[in-house]
Amino acid sequence: MKLSTLATLMMVGVIFTVLLSVHLLYFIQIDNFTHSHVKDKALAVARTLAEDPQIQRGLTLPADQGIIQPVAKAVQKRNDLLFVTVTDMQGVRYSHANSALVNKRFIGQDLQPALAGHENVSVNHGTLVEALRVFTPVFNTRHQQIGVVAIGISLSDVTAQINRSRWNIFWTILLGGSVGILGVLILVRRLKTILLGLEPHEISSLFEQRQAILDSVKEGVIAVDADARVTLINQAAQQLLRETAIEAPLSGDRIPEHSLMLSHLRDALHDGTARYDGELNVQGRIMISNTVPVRSHKRIIGAVCTFRDKTEISQLMQRLDGMVNYVDALRERSHEFMNKLHVILGLLHMKNYAQMEAYILKTANNYQTEIGSLLQRIKPPIIAGCLLSKINRASDKGHRLILNEASYLPDSGSEKQVAALVSILGNLIENALEALDQQQEGEIHLLLHYQNGWLSCEVSDDGPGIPAPLASAIFTKGFSSKGDERGMGLFLVKQQTESLGGNISVESEPGVYTQFFVQLPWDKGN
Repeated sequence: MKLSTLATLMMVGVIFTVLLSVHLLYFIQIDNFTHSHVKDKALAVARTLAEDPQIQRGLTLPADQGIIQPVAKAVQKRNDLLFVTVTDMQGVRYSHANSALVNKRFIGQDLQPALAGHENVSVNHGTLVEALRVFTPVFNTRHQQIGVVAIGISLSDVTAQINRSRWNIFWTILLGGSVGILGVLILVRRLKTILLGLEPHEISSLFEQRQAILDSVKEGVIAVDADARVTLINQAAQQLLRETAIEAPLSGDRIPEHSLMLSHLRDALHDGTARYDGELNVQGRIMISNTVPVRSHKRIIGAVCTFRDKTEISQLMQRLDGMVNYVDALRERSHEFMNKLHVILGLLHMKNYAQMEAYILKTANNYQTEIGSLLQRIKPPIIAGCLLSKINRASDKGHRLILNEASYLPDSGSEKQVAALVSILGNLIENALEALDQQQEGEIHLLLHYQNGWLSCEVSDDGPGIPAPLASAIFTKGFSSKGDERGMGLFLVKQQTESLGGNISVESEPGVYTQFFVQLPWDKGN
């Protein structure tokens, strides 16, 4: 059911129920009020006649004197009454609407209380139609009762008066209902404008989709209103904040004034400036955040901040670098293999079989020595490609990267461990190559040893070494002796090692060697 239809039906139902209840209550009150008013009117007329001296004098004379009948007729006509009857203490009529009934006895037991000196009101049927009858005793100057005044009002007249009041109620209900329906239509149109023309089920579907999207993205998302109160925070944001030892705010909480992590939200609310790709150093972790204000009719009504750990992005980049290195190594070997095929083909055309045989044997031995041996010992292809690329890079720079013959690395069932090892080996070997740039020839030795679920890595070089005062600071973020905007490599190596539950240490003797020791848990694949 559409929102307009649903709202209209609900509001019309409410208005109808209220107006009907009011109508019933008003009708009951009108009915009671009309009967009370008619009774009071009749009593007032009866009491007035009972005090009339002419009526009192007429009751002292016989009924056929005709004193009371003209007075009663005049009062009956003037007040639109059914009858005005005056009786003596024996119930004999001195007046009546029908003159032929004068001197006849009054019909009805409801006269008796009045003959006993008490006013009485009843509904009864005498010689005329059913009527509301009022009886008032008449006393002389000596306060002796000498008769009764009876006033009758037709019940049909009372009903007609009530029905006239009903029509007034009907027109009131019709006017109220019309105004209510017009208000409902205006309200529905306003609601449709506020809800951007969406139906309730569409809003519900969009809300569920939004929640699913927010919970599926890896970026943290926090939204606040104009008072800096959190209106939305997804699971990724809560997890990232907890990892940085920051208490995650709940929906409805204010952004803490001292929170550096969420300072961009307060700034966006204050000056309305959007900030993109901003870096925040939180507890030693670099966060990349984007913050934009939310405006409605040129007024800031809130702000939204998305953020992500830069370390994760760096790890992804390093993993991509490992894949690129693997592809480059394969490409280089492919070109080298094609060149060797061309040489073999030339020797074949020249029918120089002896030299061709010697060349093939030499090529096979070199492959077994350089590549085949490495692939047999290093099972993960991504790490093997990375090492082949680093071997070629070291050779191009005039140095040697030597893989210890005792090295063995089984394939891992964890992509996270493989990616971390690529980053660790890549950074340590690159640091060693940079250290060897200060000399013409140098060697880098690499040992990978797996045992009982743990992998031990040793990377050593015969470069200038690390001065003792600096050995304890090389893993600090931003620390570097090679210039500005450096010092991230060893920091990431230590962070990734410890994130896997491993450890790293270094030994160095200036002018002799530098050796890094890394231990990592390694899940052996099937």
